[in-house]
Amino acid sequence: MKTYQETLDWMFSKLPMYQRIGKRAYKPNMGSMLNLDNYLCKPHKSFKSIHIAGTNGKGSTSHLISSALQSSGYKVGLYTSPHLMDFRERIKINGNKIPHKKVIQFIAEHKNYFELNRTSFFEMTVGMAFTYFKYAKVDYAVIEVGMGGRLDATNIVTPVLSVITNIGLDHVEFLGTSRSKIASEKAGIIKTSIPVVIGEKDQETESVFEEIANMNSAPLIFNKPLDMEWETDLKGGYQVKNIQTAYTALNELSDKRVDNNSIKQGFKNVISNTGIQGRWQVISEKPKILLDVGHNKEGISLIAQQLQDLSFNKLHIVLGFVKGKNVNKLISLFPKEALFYISTPKIERAYPLERLKADLINNNLTIKYFESVIESFQSAKSNAFQNDLVLVCGSTFVVAEVLSFLKDEKL
Repeated sequence: MKTYQETLDWMFSKLPMYQRIGKRAYKPNMGSMLNLDNYLCKPHKSFKSIHIAGTNGKGSTSHLISSALQSSGYKVGLYTSPHLMDFRERIKINGNKIPHKKVIQFIAEHKNYFELNRTSFFEMTVGMAFTYFKYAKVDYAVIEVGMGGRLDATNIVTPVLSVITNIGLDHVEFLGTSRSKIASEKAGIIKTSIPVVIGEKDQETESVFEEIANMNSAPLIFNKPLDMEWETDLKGGYQVKNIQTAYTALNELSDKRVDNNSIKQGFKNVISNTGIQGRWQVISEKPKILLDVGHNKEGISLIAQQLQDLSFNKLHIVLGFVKGKNVNKLISLFPKEALFYISTPKIERAYPLERLKADLINNNLTIKYFESVIESFQSAKSNAFQNDLVLVCGSTFVVAEVLSFLKDEKL
């Protein structure tokens, strides 16, 4: 493999990838990642890390914290998933994606190990990120959990701080069918004597966090509303909770360089500092076109609430889903008078179009179905007048396809 594209082709075709094939790629144990970590000489021990789990908001919270640390003068690694357009979005230092040559080099050096040990795609990317952060000598690494927490490949780290944003009913086939069970899985990132910040406090999960924190002698800090507003370039009213969580976490670091001024600057410049996309992202004004990666009940509920604050004539919603979603429940969260443009993303995990048609047949909604995300997006865009709103959401992969299409369109 001599080129970046050849390397990507091998990665996506040869390695199990949960985002692409779903449950068959999931490994319910840490053994393989621990073996890989030992093989790579435990690169995560070379930097301080902040470990972030949660059902919703963990991506935004990770970027907020990373941006604030950058504004404090630190060299900051950021590991997130999934990516939208380029694999390298998952691994950044101070907003700069890992170089192509580093991806090529890492795979070339360790390809035989990955094949021999049937390393999952996610395990491999975690190993790549930690190896790159060690090589670059980052001061901090902000690490977003992929799924759950207790058995996630990222959970090999012993961070200086753990963060759990919130708990919702997502990935129930892996994490449990109740919020308390899911909370227990996500609380698996709590480590002995390491402070943990909880973004949302509620009766069903509070006792779970208290019990596991006590078992680990870990200081437990519940997020509290801030007494002042913090400006951010991340749009969407739902970011208030993420800002509160990020601020609480940053104050728990007890780092003198991370003061209110650097936090203020970091929060104000998250997009420019980190390059985050897909969070209430406005790509056009007339008509207004919004992209958001919200994909579960909690995320879409927040999007629906946010729509109430906007002024528009007609609402056009471009949707697609992955398997395992209760599509009737999700679509019911949107205004019934909206026009829906439904398709399915180009991945194996996608919710099949024919099944979508069957499942949504009894809804008294205006729905048009399309063979591709781009067809549905183009139809919504062409049908929208200047004072209308086009919203793209339902799946990270739907947003990714639209962003890639728009990028290619501009080239």
